[in-house]
Amino acid sequence: MKKSSIKIKVIVQVCLIVISFLLGGLFTLILLQVNPKGTNNSYSIVKDETQVYEKGSLAKSVEKVYDAVVAVEDYEDGAVANTGTGFVYKTDNSYGYILTNEHVLGKAKNIKVIISSGEEIKAKVLGKDEYLDLAVLQIAKKYVSQIVTIGSSEKMNLGDTVFTVGSPLGTSYRGSVSSGILSGKDRMVSTSVSKSNNYDWVMSVLQIDAPLNPGNSGGPLLNVGGEVVGICSLKLVDDNIEGMGFAIPIEYAMSHVQSLEKGIKIKWPLLGIKMEDITDTNLQNNGISLDSVKEGVIVTDVTKGTGADKGGIQKGDIIVKINDAKVKDIAYLRYELYQYQSGDTIKVTLIRKGTTKTVKVVLTES
Repeated sequence: MKKSSIKIKVIVQVCLIVISFLLGGLFTLILLQVNPKGTNNSYSIVKDETQVYEKGSLAKSVEKVYDAVVAVEDYEDGAVANTGTGFVYKTDNSYGYILTNEHVLGKAKNIKVIISSGEEIKAKVLGKDEYLDLAVLQIAKKYVSQIVTIGSSEKMNLGDTVFTVGSPLGTSYRGSVSSGILSGKDRMVSTSVSKSNNYDWVMSVLQIDAPLNPGNSGGPLLNVGGEVVGICSLKLVDDNIEGMGFAIPIEYAMSHVQSLEKGIKIKWPLLGIKMEDITDTNLQNNGISLDSVKEGVIVTDVTKGTGADKGGIQKGDIIVKINDAKVKDIAYLRYELYQYQSGDTIKVTLIRKGTTKTVKVVLTES
């Protein structure tokens, strides 16, 4: 082969390589211009007229929910008594519907919400329940500009990114965004619903490390896609503990929301006893023996005609199990009991004068 032919062939191959490289670069540039959002929620934004590439930003997800989140204010005697957060989860032809926490509403005589535009709107309380710590508010549909998307906490994994939008420390900081990770699932947290210093209820909640402050209660907990996976409800407060927040799983909330919308009072099943925690020191003074049992609930009285009475439960019995679930105290007894409905039959394991017995009880309506 002649040298001139070899040179021409080499030149052609080099030209093809250069052209391929240039076309590849041009194609990549076009893709970035058409779709600046990349993997891992990365995208390009403009700050002070300078293009900045942000990796892992939640800004797009925040946009999906921001205008659906409202600040909630409870007014008593003309002054703000409580503040919290809520979010619009649905609309119909006339109204928008907002989920929040029951404890945010106080006496619930005069409730206002502040939407993202800053406008204050009077809200109607459709229904609420202290054990659920949930409430549904209603506002005119014309004030609703966005609705959240309901997600699934069950599909979340430990370590997944979560974020909140809320009103920490009152309405001055409404619309604040905080983020963290899902730290735990199915956490059993004791709380009080009777406005006393004693824990009388247990909630099964999601644990997060996203900062929560007074005013965040009732706000949405969201996944990276901007879907609601929980409702921020309470914060573990202790001098030695930081960064532990809790949220009600969205599945639990949505399973009760229709009753709350209709204003139907939640009818919890009734066992038919008066009770005290086994740790109550006053029990000894009342002549009730603890039988050296360390966990359980003491029956201090039985209401005649109830399931407990008909099932043979007596004053002085120590209840230690509901079906197969251990009863540590009153809070845990209520939690296990409220998994059932009136008319259901449950097994109650108790200790009477040192002897373990199991009785069947038909639950009645509260």
